[in-house]
Amino acid sequence: MAENPPLQALFQNFQKVTNCIQTHLSNLINHHSSSPPSADGKSPLSLSPAHKNQSNASSSATNSTHQIFLKGTSGPVTKEELGRATWTFLHTLAAQYPEKPTRQQKKDVKELMAILSRMYPCKECADHFKEVLRANPVQPGSHDEFSQWLCHVHNVVNRSLGKLVFPCERVDARWGKLECEQRACDLQGTTNLGD
Repeated sequence: MAENPPLQALFQNFQKVTNCIQTHLSNLINHHSSSPPSADGKSPLSLSPAHKNQSNASSSATNSTHQIFLKGTSGPVTKEELGRATWTFLHTLAAQYPEKPTRQQKKDVKELMAILSRMYPCKECADHFKEVLRANPVQPGSHDEFSQWLCHVHNVVNRSLGKLVFPCERVDARWGKLECEQRACDLQGTTNLGD
């Protein structure tokens, strides 16, 4: 990866966003597990005891293999769960995308979409995403442009699956910027002269 600085920067940005999401999810889980139990006596959202210990033992923000398992889940994720997680990541990335991205950030986001279309763990999904990208090239010019493009592309996929579409004029209300201390979730790109 040292030979490909743009890809390395992309993965570093991905790690920062991932760490931020993990922090917020951990806070949410801690908040809910201290909430009063629901009618069935269970906390609304909690970790299973075995995974709670695993989570506590590996809570370091730098641990890239940290996983959270919700009570009642085990085994590999389904295609639907993977899809929801991917769209969550992409919309969160778009929410953090700068209004005036550098040339490198524009290149990185295009490359990320191309990589997803080649390496996505569901081959059928990856092939479909390639087609969607061919018909709808990435629009990385600004935060608004990229967020709206991603919403449109997500709706293209949703229509093909017979799902409801999301009103793209509400994308910022649904996928607003993460609130991270000291701007820790801001995307950091390489600033080149002339950007």
